[in-house]
Amino acid sequence: MTQTQYVLDRIRESGVVAVLRGIDVDQIVPVARAINDAGVGVLEITANDPRVADKIAAVDAALDDTDAIVGAGTVLSASTAQSVIDAGAKFVLAPDVNAEVVTTCNRHDVLSAPGVMTPTEAVMAIESGADVLKVFPASTVGPDHLGALRGPLGDVPVLPTGGVGPDNVKAFFDAGATAVGVGSSLVDYDAVEAGDMERVQETAEAMVEAVESARS
Repeated sequence: MTQTQYVLDRIRESGVVAVLRGIDVDQIVPVARAINDAGVGVLEITANDPRVADKIAAVDAALDDTDAIVGAGTVLSASTAQSVIDAGAKFVLAPDVNAEVVTTCNRHDVLSAPGVMTPTEAVMAIESGADVLKVFPASTVGPDHLGALRGPLGDVPVLPTGGVGPDNVKAFFDAGATAVGVGSSLVDYDAVEAGDMERVQETAEAMVEAVESARS
């Protein structure tokens, strides 16, 4: 089994990708541990954060004794893709379609998930070699759009991200989502700022329960 296939399987199993954005480097490991302890097996650290490579490497090392998968999001260039891959990222997500980013990922057997909104963008992503389609921002168009988009695309995995929370997650899975990317509904940033990792874990657990209920 290739690494890409393994990561895709883990995303399917987890059902949710935690989006960690703007967390200080000295907090990223305890936050990641709390979220992983809550049952989230796939964690995305956004690449527009300072010291993203250091954060990915630190979380990857800290969770080495678990089956967690660590990757990068908001990757806008091939050079950034290469940097986060070198740091240990096992998947790369983006808000747009950039064929050079996808090619860089494919070269290293790293799962790529470019951001799409329209059928044209979806086809461009597939033709560039993307493994997953990140429908972003998902809340802007809603689950009905996701379902309509999947119609002509067959069984290509889709990952709606942006505005997904407990209130709408079931609708996205009903529309055909492979998994969902979740930020503020899963990561309690007030708790992060307060250093309250117990509350971070509790908030993440609530989202995990919502995802499990939506898929049952």
